[in-house]
Amino acid sequence: MRQGNGLDIPETLDDLCTPDRMALIVYDMQVGVLGQLPDGQEVVDRVVRVVEAARRGGYPIIFLRHFFPPRRLTGTYGLRLLMSWQQTDSVDELDFVLQRDTPPFELVPELVPRSDELVLDKMSMSAFEGTALATLLRDLRIGSYAIAGVALEIGIVPTVAHSTDLGFVPVVISDACGGRDKDAMARAYDEFTFQGNALVTDVATITGLMTGQ
Repeated sequence: MRQGNGLDIPETLDDLCTPDRMALIVYDMQVGVLGQLPDGQEVVDRVVRVVEAARRGGYPIIFLRHFFPPRRLTGTYGLRLLMSWQQTDSVDELDFVLQRDTPPFELVPELVPRSDELVLDKMSMSAFEGTALATLLRDLRIGSYAIAGVALEIGIVPTVAHSTDLGFVPVVISDACGGRDKDAMARAYDEFTFQGNALVTDVATITGLMTGQ
């Protein structure tokens, strides 16, 4: 840990990985999202390992869930996005997915939040847009977070970029972040390296630090 301007400046994962410095964010581990991934169950298993280690280590844990508004309240951006994802040029053919309080919207059954954990719902790709996440972390005086979940190239990348503008230090757990577009995922990791805005680690490393093993 380096010092400057009277501040501790973390450089490594060891510097960050304590419950009073870092929280765990579990991003969009929902039934309707994981079901779209060919390796969805493998991602679930790895995220479960991270969550269990964070619980043993006493780390704050926040789960995110994404939802889309109903058809009547879906505007220009939402309609364009869904048409692109569903490869249709007709609004009438859209399937309005991840609606609140439907089975696809729920977290996978392997990841049931405990009473001392929190679930935040969002309509944006960044976990810090339109949620109380930044307020919550700042009130706990936590300046860093580790993130796992899906999908890296769709939601975790904008979360990382947004959070660094807000002054947080992100830690991306690479093998606990899933996605569909492997080329886009590879570009994301290249961008993390180029920008220097995120630390990248793996499940074995961070779970060992979280549990002191």
